[in-house]
Amino acid sequence: MYLIGFPLLLIPLAIYNIIAYLFGLGFSDTVFQIPMLSRATLDVSTGDLLIIFSIFLLFLEILKATRIGTKSIVDHILSFVVFIAMVGEFMILQRAATSTFLLLVVIAFVDVVGGFSVSIRTAQRDIGLDGIDRLSNN
Repeated sequence: MYLIGFPLLLIPLAIYNIIAYLFGLGFSDTVFQIPMLSRATLDVSTGDLLIIFSIFLLFLEILKATRIGTKSIVDHILSFVVFIAMVGEFMILQRAATSTFLLLVVIAFVDVVGGFSVSIRTAQRDIGLDGIDRLSNN
């Protein structure tokens, strides 16, 4: 898998920065509307689309966490670096002080904690199975 060793949540961070700093657009701008059965309309904003995209990438990051090896460790470290960079940007820069960016920081936090948790759990299971195999061979 080519995505090992690349923190996928770097993509929404880059998209956010491009929209906020290069284009100067807001994240509450309506991109499209969805008519509902209740005759109401759901306004989908730029920020909503970015969060939805980030959640899909979070799913892929959690899937990547199930692999064991040195590339997985590097992936976790890079995800942690992205999280720290996002927290720093959120605390320091005025354009990052939005609810959309706060949700991106939370998604990055879930990525870091979930990735480490899944990796530790998977490693414990592998160690347990390896120990059983050694006992059965004696």
